[in-house]
Amino acid sequence: MPKKQQEKFYLLPNLLTTAGLFSGFYAIIAATNGKFEAAAIAIFIAMIFDGLDGRVARLTNTQSAFGAEYDSMADIVSFGIAPALLAYNYGLQELGKLGWLSAFIYVACAALRLARFNTQTGDGPKNYFQGLASPAAAAIIASGIWVLVEFDLSGGMINYALSVITVLMGLFMVSNFRYSAFKQIDWKNTNTFLSLLLLVLAFVLVAARPAEVLFIVFAIYGLSGPVLGFKTMKLENIIDNNKDADFDDTDDTKPKD
Repeated sequence: MPKKQQEKFYLLPNLLTTAGLFSGFYAIIAATNGKFEAAAIAIFIAMIFDGLDGRVARLTNTQSAFGAEYDSMADIVSFGIAPALLAYNYGLQELGKLGWLSAFIYVACAALRLARFNTQTGDGPKNYFQGLASPAAAAIIASGIWVLVEFDLSGGMINYALSVITVLMGLFMVSNFRYSAFKQIDWKNTNTFLSLLLLVLAFVLVAARPAEVLFIVFAIYGLSGPVLGFKTMKLENIIDNNKDADFDDTDDTKPKD
């Protein structure tokens, strides 16, 4: 009988994935204990590790099916369960059934988003994502709650707004809206000095007001999908209408009976 091929396990990228999983788990613990700012920061740290593990695997040629599956399992914890529990513990729990259902919708959509992404890997254009990526959705919720904590805003309409945002982020993840993956940018041929200057400026802004800057940046990115999507749909409708007019068989110059 042929021997079953053993799946390769590469230490470095999987260590980074584990670090991201740890950050996501810590975010859950912190949110449960009422440390909402620490939970939000932990989610962003998980995002950093999530961005590193795949790049390290590609650079070191240590990609594997195991690593891809492990990364997805870590993502559902860090960017699915952790943000939902953060939102629930901060304000959604005061809404009763509406609150926990909103959190569940987000978790379910995050799981569906990751499953769809895994089945679509290698197919179609890679310069955009189909649906909002789960780390970006998690970043919007985490940074939004971070802002609320800094300005001591909670209760009442804030909780309902948080419920709407949580559900919307879930729906955006499973939508067909296109989001830029920024892979079409030619980083090698960009102006190095200008890029460095912009990077320093971005670092200063984030260091000065991290919660507000991160929320604004990710909120704009989150809205870019539906905004550009509706603009494209409107343009396509205009083009289709023009085509229909061009091929209209009706001749208005003929005398009417």
